[in-house]
This record gives sequence, C-alpha cells and structure tokens, in this order.
Amino acid sequence: MTDLESALRAAVRGEVGFDVTSRALMTMDASNYRRVPLGVVAPRDADDVAAVLAVCRERGVPVVPRGGGTSIAGQATGTGVVLDFTRHMNRLVALDPESRTAVVQPGLVLDRLQDAAAPYGLRFGPDPSTHSRCTLGGMIGNNSCGSHSVAWGTTADSVRALDVITARGRRLRLGQDWAGAPDGLRDLVAGDLARLRTGFPELPRRISGYALDALLPEKGADVARAFCGSEGTLGVLTEAVVRLVAAPRARALAVLGYADEGAAAEAAAGLLLHHPLTVEGMAADLVPSAAALPRGGAWLFVETGGDTEAEARARAETVVRAADVVDALVVTDPAGQRALWRIREDASGTATRMPDGSEAWPGWEDCAVPPPRLGAYLRDFRRLLTDHGLRGTPYGHFGDGCIHVRIDFDLLTDKGVARFRRFSEELADLVVAHGGSLSGEHGDGQARAELLPRMYGAELVSLFERAKGVWDPDDLLNPGMLVRPAPLDTNLRFSALPREPVDVAFGYPGDGGDFSAAVRRCVGVAKCRTTSVAGSAVMCPSFRATGEEAHSTRGRARLLHEMLAGEVVTDGWRSEEVREALDLCLSCKGCRSDCPVGVDMATYKAEFLHHHYAGRRRPAAHYVMGRLPVWLRAVARTRTAAVVNALAAVGPLAWAAKRLGGIAPERRLPRVAGETFTRWWGRRPTPAGTGPKVVLWPDTFTEHLSPEVGRAAVRVLEAAGLSLVLPPTLHTSSPTFAPLTARRGRVCCGLTYVSTGQLDRARTVMRRTLDLMAPVLATDLPVVVLEPSCAAALRTDLPELLRDDPRAAALSSRVLTFAEALQRLAPDWTPPRVNRPAAGQTHCHQHAVLGDMADRRLREAAGLDGELTGGCCGLAGNFGFEAGHFEVSRACAEEQLLPAVREATAGTVILADGYSCRTQLEQLAGVRGRHLAEVLAEGLEA
Repeated sequence: MTDLESALRAAVRGEVGFDVTSRALMTMDASNYRRVPLGVVAPRDADDVAAVLAVCRERGVPVVPRGGGTSIAGQATGTGVVLDFTRHMNRLVALDPESRTAVVQPGLVLDRLQDAAAPYGLRFGPDPSTHSRCTLGGMIGNNSCGSHSVAWGTTADSVRALDVITARGRRLRLGQDWAGAPDGLRDLVAGDLARLRTGFPELPRRISGYALDALLPEKGADVARAFCGSEGTLGVLTEAVVRLVAAPRARALAVLGYADEGAAAEAAAGLLLHHPLTVEGMAADLVPSAAALPRGGAWLFVETGGDTEAEARARAETVVRAADVVDALVVTDPAGQRALWRIREDASGTATRMPDGSEAWPGWEDCAVPPPRLGAYLRDFRRLLTDHGLRGTPYGHFGDGCIHVRIDFDLLTDKGVARFRRFSEELADLVVAHGGSLSGEHGDGQARAELLPRMYGAELVSLFERAKGVWDPDDLLNPGMLVRPAPLDTNLRFSALPREPVDVAFGYPGDGGDFSAAVRRCVGVAKCRTTSVAGSAVMCPSFRATGEEAHSTRGRARLLHEMLAGEVVTDGWRSEEVREALDLCLSCKGCRSDCPVGVDMATYKAEFLHHHYAGRRRPAAHYVMGRLPVWLRAVARTRTAAVVNALAAVGPLAWAAKRLGGIAPERRLPRVAGETFTRWWGRRPTPAGTGPKVVLWPDTFTEHLSPEVGRAAVRVLEAAGLSLVLPPTLHTSSPTFAPLTARRGRVCCGLTYVSTGQLDRARTVMRRTLDLMAPVLATDLPVVVLEPSCAAALRTDLPELLRDDPRAAALSSRVLTFAEALQRLAPDWTPPRVNRPAAGQTHCHQHAVLGDMADRRLREAAGLDGELTGGCCGLAGNFGFEAGHFEVSRACAEEQLLPAVREATAGTVILADGYSCRTQLEQLAGVRGRHLAEVLAEGLEA
C-alpha cells in the first residue's frame, strides 16, 4: 500500500480503490482520451471530499471529480485521484414544489430528479441524450444542455446556488452578487471589464472557456453561473440548488422530412418563431432502415407542448403548415414519441459506425454557431471533410445551431493522428469565422482547449489562466483541462492497444475479425448504466442488480481494453480482475441490440473464458452445466431419468451433488423428463401433413427437460398445415424422409459450451451437427427452433465460430422461431382465440438476436392481451445455477419479471418461451410459465 492510499484510507469513510479494477474502470470517459489514475475514492459526504483534497494537496497529487463518465472531451479522466460521486453522493436532498427548486448531490442521475419532480408537474429543463445515466454534477461541470435548450436553456440557466470546496479546502456557497467568490476574483473582473464585455460571442450554445462574463455587474455577478462549465478545474461541487420548470401537461412531436441535411438546417431557425420545446435534426445516415419516419433524407424533430393533447397537436400542426417539407408526421401518443426520440438519442452511439461499418470517433462533437448561420456552416463543414478525405454525419440541436458529429478519423497511425490535428485546427478557424463556439454542449476538455486562443484570443485565454489561479493556485484540480491544456493529439486511448490483430476464436464479422476493434466499439456512451429499462429492453441486468461500474457492459469493455493495453491489467487473458468482472455477466446478449454501438459482451465473455482456461482446470460448473447435453443424453440412453430424479429429491444427496458440481445451494435440481421428445415422436402415428415441410429442431431443453413444449409445438404447427420432420432424417440417396434413426438427437447448437467458453468443444459439436444436417442443407427446408437461446446460438454463434464453413451460414439463415414459422409458412392460418390476459417476459435472446414482432402478432391474433416485460429473468442458462450467483439472479428477476407475475390478475397466462425463464418462475415464484406453443395447443384442444 502506497503512502497516498494509506493516508486516504485513514482520512475518508468512503471506499478507496487503488486496485487494478478500480483504476482500469476510470481510465476513460466517452472521449478519445485515456489517462490512468493512481486511485479512485467514492466519498460519502462533503467531509470526505475535503479530506481527499487535504491528503492530495499535501502530496501534490491531482484530483479529478467524475460523474457518470459520459463526457466526450476527456475531462472526466486524470492521472491522480478520481472522485466517483455516483456511489454515495447521489441523493435528491430536497424538492420544493412551491419554489420550484431542488437540492441535489453531484452524483444524482438526471432521470431520478425528473422522476421525483414529475408528480408535481415539474422537471429539470436541460436533458442530454444521456439523461438516464448522466449526473447533475457532471451536467454542471460541463454546462450541459440537451434537446430542450431552445425552451429552457443550459444547465447554467437552471442553477441557483452551489456548494463548493476549493483545492485549498475552503467551503463556499456560490450565488449571485459575488456570493461565495474566492479572494481575488472580484478584483480580477474589475480589472478587465471591457474585455469581458466584448470578448464573448453572443449565441445560445457558447460553452467553451470559463463563463467569466457571468461575473459582470450587469449580469448580477453570478458566481454560481460562472462556475458552471468549469469542468472540475476550479472547485469540487458537493451540493447544488437547481431550478425546476413547469412541464407541459401534453406534448406532440412533429417530425418534418426534408430533402437533405442542408434544407433541414436552413429551416430550423425559422421554426423558433413558433416557440417549440425542441428543434432537433438528423440525416438518413443515422436512421435505422425500419424506422417509421416520414419521407425525406433528413428530419427535424420539433416538439410542442400544451395543456391538452389537442392544444399540443394544434401547435405541432401549425409548425408543419409553416414548414416547407417533403413529408411530415405528428405524433401525440407517448409510446410513439418515445420510440421516435429513441432514434435521435441513440445517434451518439450509432454515429460511431459509418454505413460501411468503418469506425468513427468524437473529437469535434458539438461545435455551435448562430442558428441562422447553421446551413452555411454545414456546407463549409462538408467541404472541409472532403478536403481532408474524411466522413461524418452531423446531427443534433439544429434549433440552437449546435452540431454533433462522429468522424472517421484514423487515430491508430501517426499519419492519421497528424491529419486529425490539421483538421481540428482548420475546423476551429471555420467555427470562429461563422461566429461560433468550439463547444456548444460537452465542454472543451482536452479535445478543444488547446484551440481556445483561436476563438478567444491570447489575452482572454490568459485571463482564464489567471481565474484558474485565483480558484486553484496549486493547479491541483483536473490539470490539463481548459487552461494550460495537454495537446489534443496526446493521451489518445487507441495508442495503447496492440497494432496486430489478436488471435481469437470468434469471427467478429462487424469488426473485420479484430478483437481489439470489437472492444473499441465501446465509446463510453454508458447506456448500459441506465438504472431502469423501458419496453422490451434488456441491457444491462447485472449493473442494475449491483449498481457497480465493473458489472456494466461499459465497465467490462474498459477492463478488456486495459487487458489488451497491458499497462494496468498486466496478465492478459489470465487476468483475474477481468474474469471477476465478467463473472456476473449473464450472457443475456442485451447489449448486442440495446447498446447503440452494438457491443456484444456475451461473445467477449465466451472468448475470454476460452483463453483464460486454456490448458487449465475449469470451474466444476463448466463441466456440469457446460456439458449438460452430454449428461442428459447419457440419462436418456440408459433410461435412468426416474432414478436421477429420485436421487435429486434426497436432500443430502442433492446437497452433495450441487457442492461437487459448483451449483448454487439455493437452487433445486431440475427434473429430467421420463420420455424424451424424440422418443415420443418415434412412437406417434406417422402424420399425414400435406403442407410445406419444415425441420423441427430437438434442442437439448425441449428434448430432455420440457418435451411437453415440443409436443405442443407439433400439435400447433401441424394444425397450421405444416409437415414436420426431425433432423437428420433425409437420406442423401433419397428425396424422402426416413423414419427415426439412432443418430437423431445428437444435433446440438453448442449453446452451453459457448456460454461457458468451451469454444473448441463448441466447434466440434457444431461441426458434427453440420455433418448430420448435410441432407437437410441440401434442400431449402427451414428449421424451426423452439428454445430462443438455441435459436440465437444457431443464428449468431454458429456462423461466427465456424466462419470458414459455408454450411454454418446456410444453417443460420434457415433458422425460424415458432412464431416466425407460422407467420411465414402458414400466413393464412388463424390461431385459436384464447382471449385471456397475458404476462411474462420477452426472452432476452429473443429480444437481442431474433426479434419478437412475429410473436407479438401471433399473441394478438390469439387474443392474448398484455405487454411482456423487458429485462432478464436472471437465470440465463447456467448463470443462475452457478454457485455465488443466486442473489444477483434473484435481483434480476425481481426487477420486472416477478413483480409482473405477482400483479397479474386471475386467469392471466404467464408466458415464458425459454426454459431458463420457466425454471426461474417455478423456483422463485411457484408459478408455471408456459411456452406460447403450449397455450395455443391448449386452445386448439378447447
């Protein structure tokens, strides 16, 4: 233990982390930059903050305050001690509806404040797209804005008073009329009034530099406002009094379609005359192909408010009439509005991939110009991109003249970094020529601070440096930001990664087979740190259960990044720190779909475990549950299911088996079916199906643990007119289907081997399966898979592990879910009307890989009313059965699934297509979940 760590542990009550994991998690924010801290402290209160400052001041160690780590300019990284406010100093201290104010701690997530204010018809005005995970302290530090700034301004407009501790330990209460001003600040302003009155451009999104003009007497000498946007360089915020605004009772969203981005930009400023709440813009490059937007090549999202839905709609329709558009859409339904806003909010992530899949990065994320000049600026900006051979798709706050863009900089080579610098310098000059600000929302940090003299001139920047000296004469707080900055092309996070591709098992098709590129996908947007999910979203259940950064998708990606870098995590694939962080990953695959940049942590975890345990003994659970198909086939072959079930019911024997097998003692061992699905199939009368032939896949769970699902599916699929066969049944010498063979049932998707990282074994199993499926692959028959996890494995893991075998892609393309098979192969069939309410959970793999639209349509046609929850059941295959995972597994289930089941009315059908989900429901709630096939089969019988 170093002297610094020892002194901090003695001085503070909060957590002190100088370990590998704590440091690795804080090396980056959402920017291009990386700096390795000495340690991390999670203070419990202002006294802890003061103690940290005292210890670090005595030793000359820098201190960096950090909120949600979503800063895009590098200001939430540092080489000294990082203060993490999200763990303890995250409370809403008070909320006064009468005065419309709230008292907040710096680590409070914005959405929590919004949730608390909503019952009073109030809200905090600024709302960045990261509202579900950014903190109030970070917003104050960066003077954040968000989509509603045309109505309610920036964070500085919403601040009333700030409690701050200076680097030398002074506790100040900042406000107007010089309240809380440190000694010397007033004299500094008085000596340069003329420069402060003339040196700052007038525009709504001027965030760059220190807001020293807020200290002018005609502006109320507002010290709190001047502190906003100082990026943790002047003092450490411990509490804030913020202003709330009245939220409209109803809203309408007008989506205006324009021919291109230039036309949308030209139109934006004119719409401000109608006093909208938002005027957001984005082009087609960033929009999913299936998005339900009006015709056009670019869109403005214009939100209006009113006391009633009719009033809000009328205002939106007025905007539409005033706009010269290609097409338009007005939405008043809240769910429809959320879906449309999600497209805009995810742009910060989707913009990191160009249409051809190449990478794009922040760095020039949020320049702002006067709104009437936006169209001209964008034309010049596009020309500058072309001159440098770069690409980027602007989007953002068109009504405020603030543009976000990710650009395909090459930040991996010296030549590319040199071009990054040249472009940055020329773009800074272009922004200034248009009367703009280098930063219009996210702050300067390291990305832009070096270029501030181009915007403000050397004398005003010198005044910034003197102001920093007044507040922090020892340069202790976040040095290298805003004043005396580090060069914009140093500390790049990519420089630490290996230049040659790492030898890996998966194909990583979206990343050119490069594991480093796959890990680079995580840019720190931190949607995985959202503390609640909406709709069918899943990501990231382990973070919501633990609240720990290490158990978020971003946290794990950071550890993998540091593992590849080799500076903080030094033992590569053998790293215990990385293994521990990945241990609580449920492999739910939620991040594969919910992460805006498509991070696939389930695959990364399997890859890591494959290398971590190479040539070494694995945990017992990997042998027991990872090789579950082997054990279950042995039971079926020896017809000992009754014996196995009887032994598992004997307490001491079950306890010993679970202990030896690495199974959680809280779990009950599942019962093995007395008759497998394929045995039942072999003794049933030969069906006389005349419709399209389909292959019904006998997955391990349906085959051995829940054959009733298979029997029900056969009943429904045949009722729909489909003719079913099981693999492998087609002889290569004959076009007819043969009877059951002894080899059938050996087909396996390899799921359990993949989830435990036994990738060599998984590939062996998959290749054998492809051999067995060769007769089927010689036809055009679809393959119906009842278990969502197995279907997802065949769709994604199979072709990515056997990327050089064309049969893998062929089988993957044939896979259909139960509902997809009915929708595509029997479109005229009408399911039985069940006419009952339904509850349950969309399977996480279904949501992430397969999609559930066909299921939704089938449920609707059957009269099964009700939305299924999102999230994850928490069992997640082997995860919830492994020793040490039970509490997290239960916490995941308690988030959405179990409450939804408890709240269900009598007669509600509990749907759970996944075997894991049904097991979790049975073991934690005593409820029998049912596959949709079972419900429909029962309806047919009725």
